Amino acid sequence: MPFMRPESDRAARPLHLDLRHLRLVAAVAEAGGQTRAARRLNLTQSALSHQLRELESRIGAPLFIRASRHMVLTAMGERILATARRVLHEVEALERDLAAESASGGAGIVRLATECYTVYHWLPGVVTAFRQEWPRVDVRIVAEATADPVRALLDGALDLAIVAGEVDERRLGCTSLFEDEQVVVVAPSHPFASREFVAPEDLRNEHLILYTIHSTESSVLREVLRPAGVEPRQLTRVQLTEAIVELVKAGLGISVLARWAIAPQLRDGSLVGVPLTARGFHRRWWAVTRPHEATPAYQQRLLDLLGLHLRGGPSPAAELQLRA
Repeated sequence: MPFMRPESDRAARPLHLDLRHLRLVAAVAEAGGQTRAARRLNLTQSALSHQLRELESRIGAPLFIRASRHMVLTAMGERILATARRVLHEVEALERDLAAESASGGAGIVRLATECYTVYHWLPGVVTAFRQEWPRVDVRIVAEATADPVRALLDGALDLAIVAGEVDERRLGCTSLFEDEQVVVVAPSHPFASREFVAPEDLRNEHLILYTIHSTESSVLREVLRPAGVEPRQLTRVQLTEAIVELVKAGLGISVLARWAIAPQLRDGSLVGVPLTARGFHRRWWAVTRPHEATPAYQQRLLDLLGLHLRGGPSPAAELQLRA
């Protein structure tokens, strides 16, 4: 029984099958013999025979029964052939796609999300400029990953995340985009509207309206209020900036938002933005990627365009222009 090895020996030795083995089994099965299979694989018949014997020895079982005129698959051979056809079909399709993309100047997909819904107001301007250069690249906005884009990036659901604050993750690469200021947002009739700044203690008796995220992920609570030992009288979570703006306008509470996010309301006087603390409260935004993976040229260009558009801070989509 030349193909049998002790059970402990087989368990101790990984088989390490590769595409060469799968192509060999498929070619012999489809050609019905070693001579035609060798021609198909550009091998000599002796080389093919040697590779087949080596593979059967590695597996510990025959893959073909050598009949007089053709070779018949064994049960083990049938199993390997079924897998070979499926895997080789996918590999060949991938090779065709990659060749077509290379010939056409580049095509692909970038899955993108941010941790703030307001970012989607200016992001389309960047995407539009990008698509003019890379029309065959599909930029997919994964809005459902907004709650935790870094986790989605680590899980492989995103290629690029735009986040605020430091990212404590060694497996990720961070590209600085811009710095913004978060201000206390109030209606013009609110007592804070005439202040030069608002101290953390001043928020103790206020109804504070923040985005719908866990408190440990709120930079305002984590970096300003909690270190000062301050808890607002009431804390309400709202998902969308537009809803927060309307609630604050109506005098139903106050908020802390990025100054750029409420720029139209600040201009028309419907809201007032007051610095939080005497020094103001600033944060830095980052484009986050997985550095251990090869970055396609089109994704790197999208990163470059983000930096180009945002070096002076974000603007609403209607106002965004490419600043060369």
